[in-house]
Amino acid sequence: MADVFGNVHLGYVVVETEKFSDWRRFGRDAVGMHMDDGLDDTVRFRLDDNECRFLLRRGPAEDVTALGWQLDDHDTFDEVLARVTGHGVPVTEGTDDEAALRGVERLVRFPGPNGLFQEVFTRAHTGTAPLQMATRAGFVTGESGLGHVAVTSTKPHQMRGYYNTVFDARLSDYIDETISGVKFKIRFLRVNERHHSVAIAAVNRLPINPIRTRVQHVNVQVADLDDLTASYQRVKELGFDMALAVGQHTNDKELSYYAMTPSGFEWEVGWNPIVVDETTWEPTTYQGISIWGHTPEGQTIVDKLAQFRNGVRSLLHREDDVRALAGAGIPDD
Repeated sequence: MADVFGNVHLGYVVVETEKFSDWRRFGRDAVGMHMDDGLDDTVRFRLDDNECRFLLRRGPAEDVTALGWQLDDHDTFDEVLARVTGHGVPVTEGTDDEAALRGVERLVRFPGPNGLFQEVFTRAHTGTAPLQMATRAGFVTGESGLGHVAVTSTKPHQMRGYYNTVFDARLSDYIDETISGVKFKIRFLRVNERHHSVAIAAVNRLPINPIRTRVQHVNVQVADLDDLTASYQRVKELGFDMALAVGQHTNDKELSYYAMTPSGFEWEVGWNPIVVDETTWEPTTYQGISIWGHTPEGQTIVDKLAQFRNGVRSLLHREDDVRALAGAGIPDD
């Protein structure tokens, strides 16, 4: 079996929302992305030459519904599909219209953990319109992919097993953190040079999930520190809620802030994370997510009660771990 690590890159994110007007202000005016808005019930954002990095479709979920992964070549694509179908998991070919909306070729979709569909493709089309973004130096994508996503799970070992089975994901490190009195362990997985493309957060020894959405946050990386500070100011000035103020992470050393999206999950804008050197890297456990900063902004008792209610509801919700691809899961090293 060929190792596909390094040939996998987070290509796009699909969001279902009814709040198009708010998302236009958030994505274009606050974060500073290029926006294409010419299709019915669809908004697309670009970070670079790729035709689509974020696809917003109309619907009630107010959530991320799918992650799109670019695979470097047809051999890698065939290998990933063989792994999925070989474990008895169904795949669905994307229609021409679906591929066109995403600006990609050879689109296939299959189930992912906790209802988050995974989509793979081989080539991204180049956007025809000149980029119009509020950033000076743009965003960092390329071999690192568009950024990362963080998810919360009651089955972190199975989720890690899933991404290992499908994409040969490697463990970068762990963070132990206490948030509002609740102890979390966060596992960081990489599929290429980016320190992590998927982070998995879980409440220690309790089968609860305090986050309503499938994705806790999405990350994009700016190329210039001035673009980070300017977007932070725009988010505040336009009246969007800030989840965490500017700070620096312990593990990947990224400088970032977290804003609240119109759909209720968080959006991290970051700058200057480390790039993993595969020849020397060893996983480490860090205490706390931040060296400094990342202080909560604007959280009220209502927000804390909502998280408590979500945690209680999660006890009644069976999280789908796509067991066929997760196996028995991967225990902590």
